[in-house]
Amino acid sequence: MRKPGWQPPGWAFPVVWTPLYGLIAWGSARAIDNARGKERAALGRAVGVNLVLNAGWPGVFFGARRPRGALAEIVALNLSNADLVRRAWRVDQGAALALVPYAAWTGFATALNASIVLRNPQLAGHGVRTGSGRCQAGSPS
Repeated sequence: MRKPGWQPPGWAFPVVWTPLYGLIAWGSARAIDNARGKERAALGRAVGVNLVLNAGWPGVFFGARRPRGALAEIVALNLSNADLVRRAWRVDQGAALALVPYAAWTGFATALNASIVLRNPQLAGHGVRTGSGRCQAGSPS
């Protein structure tokens, strides 16, 4: 028996997110360590905001089943990623380059999220609860 609602593939977390979180931790820590004064504090805040946005997206998309809300949230995450890479680049280019795969992956996730929103216009303003209880990843039939 299938669980209601779309579930991410089981391999996605360990295969993708484990190395990404390692790069986020290493790149962010290295950039913060190399920053000084106000720039260090601002970079620390930027990392904190980024991690909150990162943690929030699954709750909006999968938990609340709000793909449109999740799309808005992940767009904010992408802006935060760009800001984080920019700030890191100023103090340590190697640290910034370590953050690029994370920014690229969330860009890909944004495309997937947008595709789900575009292919499911019936969900405008509503949680994902189609007749089958599943989100439509393909074109609506």
